[in-house]
Amino acid sequence: MTSEKKENNTLKLSKRTPKFSSSEDKRVKSGARARKVALRELNTTKTTINERTETKKKSDYTTEEFVVFAPCPIGLEVPLKNELLNLGFSDAEVGKSGCKFNTNWIGVMKANLYSRIASRILVQIAHGDIKTEDEIYDLARSAPWERWFGPEHTLRVDVTGLKSTFTSLQFCNLRAKDGIVDRLRIKEGARPNIDKARPSAKVHLFIDSTSATIYLDTSGESLFKRGWRLDKGMAPIRENLAAGLLSLANWTPDIPLYDPFCGSGTILIEAAWIAKNIPPALFHPLGFERLRNHPVKIWREMKAQAKAELRADTPLKLFGTDIDNFALKAARSNMMRAGLEENEISLKVQNALESMPPCETGMILCNPPYGERLDEEDNLFWRQWSSLLKKQYSGWDINIITSDRDLPSKLRLKPRRKTPVFNGDLDCRLFNFEMVQESYRDA
Repeated sequence: MTSEKKENNTLKLSKRTPKFSSSEDKRVKSGARARKVALRELNTTKTTINERTETKKKSDYTTEEFVVFAPCPIGLEVPLKNELLNLGFSDAEVGKSGCKFNTNWIGVMKANLYSRIASRILVQIAHGDIKTEDEIYDLARSAPWERWFGPEHTLRVDVTGLKSTFTSLQFCNLRAKDGIVDRLRIKEGARPNIDKARPSAKVHLFIDSTSATIYLDTSGESLFKRGWRLDKGMAPIRENLAAGLLSLANWTPDIPLYDPFCGSGTILIEAAWIAKNIPPALFHPLGFERLRNHPVKIWREMKAQAKAELRADTPLKLFGTDIDNFALKAARSNMMRAGLEENEISLKVQNALESMPPCETGMILCNPPYGERLDEEDNLFWRQWSSLLKKQYSGWDINIITSDRDLPSKLRLKPRRKTPVFNGDLDCRLFNFEMVQESYRDA
């Protein structure tokens, strides 16, 4: 592809970017609030957009290393590690419900922009052994928060505990918040206000049985929010879970993908973005953009490079059906907001029990109705669908996420593999079935 054609592809996609909604656009309606936000953004611009200052400090963004933790849905730790390795974070290692790695601030921005599986990118600011709530206060107060935010920001502190010995995590949260605001009051003569709904700076406190770690949340809103999904449909899965399932299923853009229970289209739209090389955070604001000393020029260059690498004209082999016409209307609406043409994902109303293969071979990845979403006749449904798969989908790779551990026996198929993964609070399995004659069991 010539450079001229790449440029045309980028322009073609960029024309659709206004379809992405931004929570920032909805925030300010009152005059007083508008003036406050405008003044804050003006002050932030004054401190960050000066190129001379940015050039002077550019080495800080490349040389100072941070310990970073990227949480993800349980079960996606290995796919997340592989993704981080592919992004160049060579020391990424699997942890509890996420991955840990070391990088500079430019790497922090890169992880936010490109990670499809991470829920957030958290930068470790303080860590220490603790026995009392007052030691949490001291730990929080000792950290140099003034580097990232100050009285002109609003603050939210969240807390998570794992085997914590403290009776009240909420009180631990309060002590951490007090330590942060007291530090800023001493350093700058004022403290930030608390805003639990739309803070401009977020901090996470993690406590285990012996220690506490305090992180700066550089993502803002959770990274699974790509900016296009407003119509959710029934029991949707989150976008980063969809990306993780595609990774676990070993899907690549050259493999035709079919979702017979596509609902609002999350799996298929996520696959389309992967095929087109669209970074998941390209079209919505990130938390670090509102922090002090944000390297505006470097960030603009990073996004410009990402746009130059889009594969806008990549042909897609994506197919979806659903028995619910309203769900498909939601899927088409989401496709439009995701910058996709109507014909780039083939969608039609159809009962899964009547769905013929859209092509000769390919992969099924689906999140079918299960548990409370099906009535007592679900066993009959699974037997009938299994019969269809056996007769019509020979050679296909079938992947199903479900909380029903008995699904293989209901389908009368032996899974090639099963992977534990959480869909929200639901403890699920991703079952993989290879539809070859030798694996069939008599119905």
